Amino acid sequence: MRRMKLKGAWLLLLLAVSALSVPIDRNDVQQEVKDGVQEENMDTGLYYDRYLREVIEVLETDPHFREKLQTANTEDIKNGRLSKELDLVSHNVRTRLDELKRQEVSRLRMLLKAKLDSTNTQSLQMDHATLLKQFEHLDPHNQNAFEAKDLELLISTATKDLENYDAERHEEFKRYEMLKEHERREYLKGLDQEKREKEEQRMQELKDKHRQHPKVNAPGSVAQLREVWEETDRLDPKEFNPKTFFKLHDTNEDGVLDEQELEALFTKELEKVYDPKNEEDDMMEMEEERLRMREHVMKNVDTNKDRLVSLDEFLKSTEKKEFNTAKEWETLDAKPAYTEEELHRFEAELRDKEEELKKRADTLRQEQELLKERGKALEAQRREYQQAVLEMAQRRREQPAAHDGELHHQQPKQEDQAGKVAVEENAPAPNHLPAEPPQNLPAHT
Repeated sequence: MRRMKLKGAWLLLLLAVSALSVPIDRNDVQQEVKDGVQEENMDTGLYYDRYLREVIEVLETDPHFREKLQTANTEDIKNGRLSKELDLVSHNVRTRLDELKRQEVSRLRMLLKAKLDSTNTQSLQMDHATLLKQFEHLDPHNQNAFEAKDLELLISTATKDLENYDAERHEEFKRYEMLKEHERREYLKGLDQEKREKEEQRMQELKDKHRQHPKVNAPGSVAQLREVWEETDRLDPKEFNPKTFFKLHDTNEDGVLDEQELEALFTKELEKVYDPKNEEDDMMEMEEERLRMREHVMKNVDTNKDRLVSLDEFLKSTEKKEFNTAKEWETLDAKPAYTEEELHRFEAELRDKEEELKKRADTLRQEQELLKERGKALEAQRREYQQAVLEMAQRRREQPAAHDGELHHQQPKQEDQAGKVAVEENAPAPNHLPAEPPQNLPAHT
């Protein structure tokens, strides 16, 4: 349990890790804590999230570094002072960190190669060291060893990226809303006048229905906290105590309320406005509303800007005048997320992208036609080759038969000549001496 607290402090207090906004059932959380099982599911949203977490896990195994971590404050981490302690960790820890860095460099190389391949860029002679410079969370000049500079870069980059994370989420939501409005207008353009008027009336009725919700208390106000105390925690409203409330909702017992724990407090207020069963309620808008509520509390309570609420900060916020006199919370439907000018620029971007996609589609169709023609030519060549092979095989089958006939026809000649030679060999050899005269011939007189 102590190690779990330390890890939470490292992730949240030191790196200002921003958890994804997810609704939390209070009963489920209490049951998990009761059973001693606390599931950690806090994705930072960073593309190097896994590398960040693995480095943290390895560093926490070193007693020296863990001791320094307990005594360090947020500024010591952010300004790189804690990074110098890396030289004093055990050899085993350094070896594991080196391996983690090599794996991360290898992963980044694969990402670069995939990116270059997707853009048809020749990557055979690419300079990995130069390309790796675009990744700020590690030192690209030393790709095999994890040094103090790597830890410093990892912390500073994570802090900076997480500070910009909320702004990026707001921008993403704005584009989502503009796209939704653009599609709505395009849909209405495709209808005749009678159907368009009916559809516009139906859409307006849904919008009005969405706005008819109970009063939403300002997040972090006494009214909002008392409502959680009474309806979610099932406690007597007369016994409301800020300190008890804080400890009750510090679910991982690390002494601070992180962003995830804060956002869990707003679920009751959000349920007044959004219901996933209703057509008029958009769950993307609900998550944007949750983010706005969390930012509101952090702005007014988180005085040291470490993206965490300590007990001292929380108690001081309850002493402010605004804590008891906060106005009703204005939901997203009170003010559009974009201006008409921003919508026009967005639609112009969509038209440009659509035109670009059409050009690419035309290019792909032309390439497809060329490929078809090449395919036909290759098929014709293949058939010609097969025909030539068949003809050669046929000639080879016919050629041995012709040779056999020729040999059979010439064989008698050879046999006759051989017989003649044999007869001649058995005949007596010719005598070239003069013949003797006959012995019994009468003598001449």
